[in-house]
Amino acid sequence: MTNTRGAVPAARWWRIIPPAILVYIFSFMDRTNIGFAMAGGMNEALHITPWLSGLAAGIFFIGYVLLQMPGGHLAEHRSAKNFIGLSILAWGGLSILCGFVQDSTQLIVVRFLIGVAEGGVWPAIFVILTHWFPNEERGRANSYFVMNIAIASILTGPLSGWIISQWGWRSVFIAEGVLSLLLILIWYPLISDTPDQAKWISREERDYLNATLADEQRQLQTRSVKPSYGVMLRDGNLWKLVLVYFCYQTGIYGFSLWLPTLLQNLTKSGMTEVGLLSMFPYIAMLVGLYYFGRRSDTSGNRRRYVAQPIIGFAVCFLLSTLLKENVWVSFALLVACGIFMQSASPIFWTIPPMLFPAEVAGGARGFINALGNLGGFLGPFAVGWLHSAFNSYAAGIYFLVAMLLIGFLLTLSLPKKTAGPA
Repeated sequence: MTNTRGAVPAARWWRIIPPAILVYIFSFMDRTNIGFAMAGGMNEALHITPWLSGLAAGIFFIGYVLLQMPGGHLAEHRSAKNFIGLSILAWGGLSILCGFVQDSTQLIVVRFLIGVAEGGVWPAIFVILTHWFPNEERGRANSYFVMNIAIASILTGPLSGWIISQWGWRSVFIAEGVLSLLLILIWYPLISDTPDQAKWISREERDYLNATLADEQRQLQTRSVKPSYGVMLRDGNLWKLVLVYFCYQTGIYGFSLWLPTLLQNLTKSGMTEVGLLSMFPYIAMLVGLYYFGRRSDTSGNRRRYVAQPIIGFAVCFLLSTLLKENVWVSFALLVACGIFMQSASPIFWTIPPMLFPAEVAGGARGFINALGNLGGFLGPFAVGWLHSAFNSYAAGIYFLVAMLLIGFLLTLSLPKKTAGPA
């Protein structure tokens, strides 16, 4: 189909992307603010051990996997807008409830339920983006959305720290939960599931999107096998995507969770300085997301621009360890890790709609995200366990680098169609 993007109005960029970013910023805050509460007196107030508080923090991800595939399916076949709206109400309310827990059991149960409530939001938002941005725009659209992680990482620390310093650890759950509930006032007025449901869109933009997206689906449905989840689960490409994302998330979570400790050991700085230094990789992340998303859309080569950030992340992480005797060179390489750390993610999520028809693509995203996010357990655990075994963080970093290299090689084996036009 002829690309008429330049002549078509593009209100969708301002009506769809900003609300999606805001939703996930507050979702990220509500899943990570427990770390600040732990440091701000929660453990002492509830008389819980570090092991139990760690369990309460990590139990989120067990709940998180439960609604991934159902959430993607409901978003695709019912209403992503309504599904996310209900999720906002659920996790916002549960986050407020977290501020009133009286013991470790209540804390663990509420944290698990917050994970369940947030579980389907990620695949559901990608369903909306797929309905509003054709393949030639999808890399940039996804990249702009994933910038929420960098923005949230920059904002969460200062905001949560200030709230706790003013009103105590319970207040961080209550205040940020209330802010999440207020998202409803932005989400429902601005978001529509499809161009046909939007009253604000111009006829030219609606016609362009409907024609382009319909053409994409016709190309996918030329195959003789009827789309079904059974066929999807037997597709080797689905399992390649699961493994790529698992390896990638192992590296990301291993890096993110241990970054403050690595910076403290590297620079011998206090926690205030470490907090400031830890912002720089996330600032660099914004640059990487913009650059790789744009390059991916320009070339149409999704496979290349998933592979490049993964290998770039691995190389910078490895060199930061090998060159740790030179403190500021090592720090610069950790900042460079930020450029690559999330840059593959938005481009990666353009691939499932290229390989699976719309009937199962939402469920495929949820399935991949559910299993892939288990890397969020493996990465941090492996670094801690290997440090205990070898008395060195380097051993854990070598493991994370090896996982990223496996993800890189698996990415190169994805089907030729993911590499764009011949």
